[in-house]
Amino acid sequence: MAERFIAVSGNIGVGKTSLVRYLTQRYGVKPVYEPFGDNPYLDDFYGDMKRWAFHSQVWFLGRKQRLHLQIDRDPGTFVMDRTIYEDAEIFATHLAKSRKMSKRDFETYLEIYEAMKESLRPPDLLIHLHCSVPAIRRRIKQRGRESEQAIPSSYLRKLNDLYEDWIGRWDESPLLIWDSERLDYVEDMVHRLEFHQAIERFL
Repeated sequence: MAERFIAVSGNIGVGKTSLVRYLTQRYGVKPVYEPFGDNPYLDDFYGDMKRWAFHSQVWFLGRKQRLHLQIDRDPGTFVMDRTIYEDAEIFATHLAKSRKMSKRDFETYLEIYEAMKESLRPPDLLIHLHCSVPAIRRRIKQRGRESEQAIPSSYLRKLNDLYEDWIGRWDESPLLIWDSERLDYVEDMVHRLEFHQAIERFL
């Protein structure tokens, strides 16, 4: 079993990957990044979301379960950039609510997800990063990923709403909510000390 399992959650552009890198550098934990680019259905999904949503999301679900199981098997402390919970509770749910995934497919997806979840060890700590949509837009523009520039604010807002609902129901582990828009653990010494004190009791 891993000594500790820390998960980092949050919307696009809130600073998850930056936080994973920071924790890796400061504490020597092992990073686990989201396998976004490996999905063989992504191009088809972006071309026809209704047809390929289920296939794409099931692929993510299976790959994410493998990462969670790897954390359980390997020794050490791990920090994961986006968990299997978000795949289901945020992104697949949004596809269902926006009618990009049919009711039948979503119900089948949830059956698979719930069965997987029963076999997984929850994180020892979930760090949830919160950021307003205008700040997310600025960060997306600054980091310059071409695929993200056309993401509409309405989509980011809907994801934020789903995240708030999910975090409000989270009871699998201790939870640290960090306002990544107003609190800077890198540049501000007071914020950095506050952040270290909040997480070090879990390490």
